[in-house]
Amino acid sequence: MQSKTKTVKEYLAELPPERKAAIQAVRKVILKNLPKGFEEIMQYGMIGYVVPHKVYPPGYHCDPKQPLPFMGLASQKNYMAIYFMNIYMDKGAQNWFTKAYKASGKKLDMGKSCLRFKKLEDLALEVIGRAVARQSVKEYIALYEKSKK
Repeated sequence: MQSKTKTVKEYLAELPPERKAAIQAVRKVILKNLPKGFEEIMQYGMIGYVVPHKVYPPGYHCDPKQPLPFMGLASQKNYMAIYFMNIYMDKGAQNWFTKAYKASGKKLDMGKSCLRFKKLEDLALEVIGRAVARQSVKEYIALYEKSKK
């Protein structure tokens, strides 16, 4: 369920109160741990964390007008989700994340890149923070370029 809003503030304002509180709490963890060089924007109808064109001019290969996506945070129809492109592209990161998440005692509901949750209490926020902080912009760009080959 993509939002048509143009800003993160507008996106948050349109959410129901319980989802707004959960998304804001996850957003706070992401922003606290987001390495320097990534930026928060609205992208693909959700809150996006990207490598801006000023840092990576080629942009996203699927749509070069778009900055390179790193993460996404969204309120979908039946759940909320965090999209981890860095985990999606890196088998070692996938293994680390799965192991760390299970060690937290929380149930992992994850697709290839998306961690689904219905309420904030479902999340291992410390693990999410560590996953966000795990790669610098430079390391992420190198991983992205390697994955395209």
